[in-house]
Amino acid sequence: MERDFAEQKKAVCGTMLLRLHSPEPGIDADFRKVMYLLNLAVCIWELGKVLWGYRQGAYRGWLARRLCYVLFVQERDVHKGMFAKNLTENVLNNSRVQKAILDEASESSVPGSFTQMDPKAVNKVKKKARKILQEMVATVSPALIRLTGWVLLKLFNSFFWNIQIHRGQIEMVKAATEMNLPLIFLPVHKSHIDYLLLTFILFCHNIKAPYIAAGNNLNLPIFSTLIRKLGGFFIRRKLDQSPDGRKDFLYRALLYVHVEELLRQQQFLEIFLEGTRSRSGKTSGARAGLLSVVVDALFSNATPDVLIIPVGISYDRIIEGHYNSEQLGKPKKNESLWSIARGVFRMLRKNYGCVRVDFAQPFSLREYVNSQSQKPVPAPLSLEQALLPAILPSRPNDTVDEGTEASVPNSRDITSEPFRRELISNLAEHILFTANKSCAVMSTHIVACLLLYRHRQGTDLSRLVEDFFSMKEEVLARDFDLGFSGNSDDVVMHAIHLLGNCVTITNTSRNNEFFITPSTTIPAVFELNFYSNGVLHVFIKEAIIACSLHAVQSRRYRNGTSSASPSLISQEHLVRKAASLCYLLSNEFTVSLPCQVIYQVCHESVERLIQYGILLVAENTITVQVHPQDDQEDVSPSLTEQQWDKKLPEPLSWRSDEEDEDSDFGEEQRDCYLKVSQSQEHQQYITFLQRLLGPLLEAYSSAVIFVHNFTGPVTESEYVQKLHRHLISRTEKNVAVYAESATYSHVKNAVKVFKEIGVFNQTKQRRDIILELSTTFLPQRNRQKLLEFIMSFMVL
Repeated sequence: MERDFAEQKKAVCGTMLLRLHSPEPGIDADFRKVMYLLNLAVCIWELGKVLWGYRQGAYRGWLARRLCYVLFVQERDVHKGMFAKNLTENVLNNSRVQKAILDEASESSVPGSFTQMDPKAVNKVKKKARKILQEMVATVSPALIRLTGWVLLKLFNSFFWNIQIHRGQIEMVKAATEMNLPLIFLPVHKSHIDYLLLTFILFCHNIKAPYIAAGNNLNLPIFSTLIRKLGGFFIRRKLDQSPDGRKDFLYRALLYVHVEELLRQQQFLEIFLEGTRSRSGKTSGARAGLLSVVVDALFSNATPDVLIIPVGISYDRIIEGHYNSEQLGKPKKNESLWSIARGVFRMLRKNYGCVRVDFAQPFSLREYVNSQSQKPVPAPLSLEQALLPAILPSRPNDTVDEGTEASVPNSRDITSEPFRRELISNLAEHILFTANKSCAVMSTHIVACLLLYRHRQGTDLSRLVEDFFSMKEEVLARDFDLGFSGNSDDVVMHAIHLLGNCVTITNTSRNNEFFITPSTTIPAVFELNFYSNGVLHVFIKEAIIACSLHAVQSRRYRNGTSSASPSLISQEHLVRKAASLCYLLSNEFTVSLPCQVIYQVCHESVERLIQYGILLVAENTITVQVHPQDDQEDVSPSLTEQQWDKKLPEPLSWRSDEEDEDSDFGEEQRDCYLKVSQSQEHQQYITFLQRLLGPLLEAYSSAVIFVHNFTGPVTESEYVQKLHRHLISRTEKNVAVYAESATYSHVKNAVKVFKEIGVFNQTKQRRDIILELSTTFLPQRNRQKLLEFIMSFMVL
């Protein structure tokens, strides 16, 4: 075929020479030149057809093979007119920025000079403002976007198997761009490659590149210039705080007006709400600083509306590989050009599997704000209000009920600061919850999860493949998507290969079967836990119910009492237990949207387990007198049966409106009683669900034990380090059931929860936070009750 191609090319070239060197006689010189150029064009066209085209459908042309990336990039719709113009001057001339400049200049003026502003001071502040904008404002280069697109096509093809995008979702985003409104893309943040990945996908589908908000830790020489040319702009981690710790009103004004100007010119933005990459594999808590700027810009009518698009991103394997060093408590290494170069070379030597990007349904920010302002503002429960009555039931009741209206002045007024803060907080949680739910489950997530929490001691490859297929079907049945396809045997081997040294493969003599064993030692187990957490959001609600099921059963057996039969469980008590566990683990994940009531979400999760046949409803309704000792430990005193009944919509209410006043039940309560299916399959599934939360509950219970030896005030950073060393020590001594309970992220979240429920009081001294035991938990018995509360959910 190569010979045929060479002969055809030679023939065309010979024809070219004949045409170019055989002009017809009797034609003047000018016309001969024109004919020469026409013949040259025809010859090039003929040669191009040979070089480019297909021969008998089997041979792709030379140019097609070598220039397809170049031609694809050239055909993308990117031009200078798409992006913002005169950003720096428009921002500096804005009245808000001018006022901030004058205010800062007045602070540095000569004391007592009220009548006239010092021109030197004003000019100095203006120079400072312009310098800040040089760092903040992006100058997009269409040529560099095309060049980067070509480079990324080459790079991504070398170290990713594929990048998956749903065609319907892309069409949905394209339809949103036609509404002539600014779009805000808000992806989850798992890797540094996130910055380029979304821009690359939009570029490939002829969607305008967004301006990307990046942390100033990436503001490095050369690299920062490239990022700005691609639409990135750098902001401080703490938006309105200067390096010396004081409020920087000038910076806040510049950032606000900069974002407002981008929205006014209908530009797209890309914001990472988590603020930093997730080190645990779970979605981190929202940092809504920049989102608040977008909301304020909408309030000031800088744009008629903004479309919000949450984005889920899932990797078979992140390019960073793992975050083991940081989970071991080592300080984060600052980014540098050398570290970036090393990362690129490392990427080129490996393959990182598949990537899946999912765009959620765009929604109107204006409509969201209006809907929030038109309905009553609920009084959110703090963790102290929600949990302390359940932990310390003898404590006086000073809580309010979740879902009741709060008597907040002007609570529906968008200019009200309490309403604004609550609105932005709920919006951020709503976006992150939606983005996290959009994340597809990858093959490495399922394999890591199965190895850690179903086959921790190892299993045959054939059994692992069977369980992989079953879990894949479970994920799909729960309305989540998968980031892989194909034969389960091949997919499992692909995942095991990507997990690398975290998994050991041995060849057994029995039927020549492979035996797969996870590494359960630090730090390899941290890496497996990171990927396992990619599937946690699918089963988290059911896992909470499974652990609460154990808590209800163990308390009844411990007290030697039961409200009906040893095999029956009160659905009401189960839901209440589950709700309290949701509050306890609220810093680890979000189980519901802010507009949903946690109790109702837990009730729906119980109903789902009933549908699956894991929980069975007793055939006859059982009427009992509630024993005070049964109810005391389960429920906050504010959550009485009558109040709880009102939290549910009518179809879910357990009291019937048709009950007449002469009911035989009198003062007795009607409850739905459940029993657990005894089938081996269902029992194994419940055990699996309980193990999913095992590392978290072990970390929290170990942290409570450590609090027993708390002595005197200590800085939070020092206490976190000591607690982390304690958990690492438990693992090294083989005391810990789950070695992954010793991750640094679990330690930080445990301390945060203890502060929020009132175990610690905190005071700020300069830049340090000082912790000391609160008066509530100063008695040892109260700390013991907290430990018993957490331990009740654990299956040892």
